Amino acid sequence: MTTSRRAASVLAFALTTTAGCSAPPHPPNSIHGSPPAPIAMTPPSRPEPTAPAQIAADPPAPSAGTVEALRDAVLSSSQAWETTRSLVDEVGPRFAGSPGDRAAVAWAQRTLTAHGLQNVRAEKVKVPRWQRGHEAAHLIAPYPRDLVVAALGGSAPTPPRGITAEVIAVPTVADLDKLDRKAVEGRIVFFHARMERTQTGTGYGKAVSIRTAGPSAAARKGAAAVIIRSVGTDVERIPHTGAVFYQADAPRIPAAALSVPDAEMLERLLAKGPAKLTLTLDSKVLPDAESANILGEVPGSSAPDEIVLLGAHLDSWDLTPGALDDAAGCAIVIEAARAIAALPRKPRRTVRVVLFANEEFGISGARAYAAAHAAEIPRHLIAIEADLGDGKVLTASFLGSDTARPAFEALVRPLVPLGVTFIPDDAHGGSDLIPLRALGVPLADLHQDATRYFDVHHTPNDTMAKIVREDLDQAAAAYAAFAYAAADMSGDLGRIPEDKRQRR
Repeated sequence: MTTSRRAASVLAFALTTTAGCSAPPHPPNSIHGSPPAPIAMTPPSRPEPTAPAQIAADPPAPSAGTVEALRDAVLSSSQAWETTRSLVDEVGPRFAGSPGDRAAVAWAQRTLTAHGLQNVRAEKVKVPRWQRGHEAAHLIAPYPRDLVVAALGGSAPTPPRGITAEVIAVPTVADLDKLDRKAVEGRIVFFHARMERTQTGTGYGKAVSIRTAGPSAAARKGAAAVIIRSVGTDVERIPHTGAVFYQADAPRIPAAALSVPDAEMLERLLAKGPAKLTLTLDSKVLPDAESANILGEVPGSSAPDEIVLLGAHLDSWDLTPGALDDAAGCAIVIEAARAIAALPRKPRRTVRVVLFANEEFGISGARAYAAAHAAEIPRHLIAIEADLGDGKVLTASFLGSDTARPAFEALVRPLVPLGVTFIPDDAHGGSDLIPLRALGVPLADLHQDATRYFDVHHTPNDTMAKIVREDLDQAAAAYAAFAYAAADMSGDLGRIPEDKRQRR
C-alpha cells in the first residue's frame, strides 16, 4: 500500500468513527416560553501562555498525502450540512442579545465539544441591543398602496403616527451630495441604486453604502427619513435588512428598506411625477446585553501555542434563521476542525475555531477577541473567516508579508483538485478579522461563489432550502486542507505591512 493510500485509509477510519456525532438536541423553552439560563462562561483548561512557543529547527514535513487524504475524506463524508441544519432548526434567528443568541451560545458549546474539540469555552462579550417593533410603509400618492418594508438595523423610530412626506429619489449617496439642501429638507430620501449580481460578490460593496452611509448623508441635508431599495440581487417581495451606521455629525433619522419589486414600482412612479408616502417604525434601543464568543481547539502536537484561526459568526439578523449567513460558515469551520481532530497525527500548531458574537450589528465579538487575546496576537500564524454562505471555494488569496507569498501558494496547492485557483490580489478578510488585521495578523481568503448568496442575504428567505450540500462540502474540504497545511508548515507568514493594516 502506498503512503498516500495508507494515509487515506487511516484517515477514513478516523473520520468514520466520529460520523453521526452531532450536537445534542436543543433544550426546550430556550427560545420561546421561559427565558434561557444565563450564559455559562467556561474558562480555558490551560492558562494563556506569556511567551511564544519555539518550533524546532527544520521540523519534519507532514506525512505524504495527509492533507490530500483529509481533503478527500471531508469531501466524501462531511457533516457540514447536518451542523448547518442543527443550528438553523434547533436555534433559528439569533440576533445579538436576544433569547436566540443565548440559545446559539449554548448550542455552540455543545456542538464543539461533541465534535471532538478541546478547550471549549465561552468568553463574555457585551453587545448592543435593538428591537425592531412594528414597521409599515404606505404610499399615499399618486396611488394608495401598502409597501413591503423592513427597518434597517439600528434605525431610529418614527413618531407613533409615522412620517408623511414627499419622496425625492436619488440613486446613490454621491448623487445626493450634488443636491441643494432645499431640495431635500423635510422629504423622505429614496436611494434606488441596484446591486449587481457577481460571482465574487463585489456588487454588494458597490451598493451597500446607500444603507450604511445614506441615512446620515440625508440627515445632513435635512431629510425626514430614508428608504432604500433592498441591497440584494433577488426580485422577491421580501426586504433585506442590515445595519445603518449613524455618524456623530448628523441627526439619527428613521431608515428602512423596501423590497425590490416595491422599490422598482416607486421608481417608475417617481419618473412620471411626485409621490408621497407614510413611513412608520416602532424600533427602540434597549440596554446592552451579554453574549459570548465561543472557542474550541485542536491542540498542536509540538507548537500548541501557535495558532491558526478559523472564524465564522454565530449571530444572525432578527428576521432570519440565517442558514447561509452564517450557519453555513459556522458549519464549514466546525467541520474542518472536527476532521482534523479525528486524525491520528495532529498538526504542529493549534487550530482554533472562533464563533464570533454580534458580527451583524457592530463586530463586538471581534473587538473583544482581539482585546482578550492581545498577548497571543504575535503567535497567530494566520486567520481566515467563512462568511459567504455555502458557495464553492473558487479562489485563494493572501495578505501578509510579501516574502511569504510563495509559502502561501504552497499551502493552497492541495486545493487545486477542488477547482481552487490562487490569485495574487491581497486578501480582504471577513469583518470579524478587521481587528486582527489592524494588529498585523496575516489573513487568507478562500473566496466562495457568491452568485446566489445575496438573493436571500439578511432576509427571512435565508433557509435550509437554499443550502446546496455538495457546494458546502467542497468548502469544508478546502478549509480543512488549508487549516491543516498552515498549522503544520515550517516557518511563518510574517506580518501584514503597516500600510495595509486598515481595511478600505
